[in-house]
Amino acid sequence: MKDFAGKFAVITGGGTGMGRELARQLVAEGCNVAMCDISAEAMAETKALCEAQKLPQGLRITTHVADVSIEGQLQRFRDELIEQQATDRIHLLFNNAGIGGGGSLFTNSREQWERTFNICWGGVYLGVRTFLPLLLKADEGHIVNTSSINGFWASVGPGVSHTAYCAAKFAVKGFSEALMTDLRLNAPHVKCSVVMPGHIGTSIVANSRKIQSGNESERLSDAELAVARERMKGMGVDTAAMSDEAIQERALDRARSFRDEAPTTAAAAAKIILDGVKAGRWRILVGDDAREIDERVRATPEEAYTPSFFESYRDAVGWKLG
Repeated sequence: MKDFAGKFAVITGGGTGMGRELARQLVAEGCNVAMCDISAEAMAETKALCEAQKLPQGLRITTHVADVSIEGQLQRFRDELIEQQATDRIHLLFNNAGIGGGGSLFTNSREQWERTFNICWGGVYLGVRTFLPLLLKADEGHIVNTSSINGFWASVGPGVSHTAYCAAKFAVKGFSEALMTDLRLNAPHVKCSVVMPGHIGTSIVANSRKIQSGNESERLSDAELAVARERMKGMGVDTAAMSDEAIQERALDRARSFRDEAPTTAAAAAKIILDGVKAGRWRILVGDDAREIDERVRATPEEAYTPSFFESYRDAVGWKLG
């Protein structure tokens, strides 16, 4: 798909981060966009940013509140899209929505674990199930599923449990690779790509905490403080003498630095993804750190989960975690 002008695109998680930047760049190329998110306010901001650009006459940007882990809400999104976009077909499906959290089977609740898994994996599966009939009606189509470097390397360091997110992202990668054959046999005009970003500058850390805890405040609750303290200990931080306020500040700074000091911006990531779609690539690595870890895991898979492997990688790409 060399040109997005006049096409119709669906983006999940369009309120912030890569979803927002995908919307902005697609609109700038003359593509109609229908986005969903759990936050109407965030989507309104994305839409305003899109509309601030010089838009072709008649181009449509619509916003739809939906939790991608709930099939009925995605089906409502689809039905609203058909009505508001005045179309019975789409050309592009970006299954982008995701959250973190629920990393441990021991220290996190089952609810937190499954919340992460059901959004990061279930949202992709249900997104394809829901919108595939509209893709089939188009003359050409492309499904873009967001996995992660954690879809081929299940770690963020030896001292931190990361099971829910990694399990989901491995599922997304495997599903996407298998889906390519399914499409080739049954719908050859529809292609599929799997996106594997490294550290991208988004608000996923802050957003995930609020979704998992239900705490909309910027300040952590007592329960969240305890979890943050244990996470920092796992990363080698001596928290014994740290006050709750110090933990609070450290956690807020982590969310800020994850967004603002990332090696790849959300805008740069969106461009890499869209360029990959235009080039017909099925495997889209996003960021120098993603390419580096991909090469290292392939070269020495048996060493991939040792402390020395992580330390070497962290030093090579300049990762700052904690």
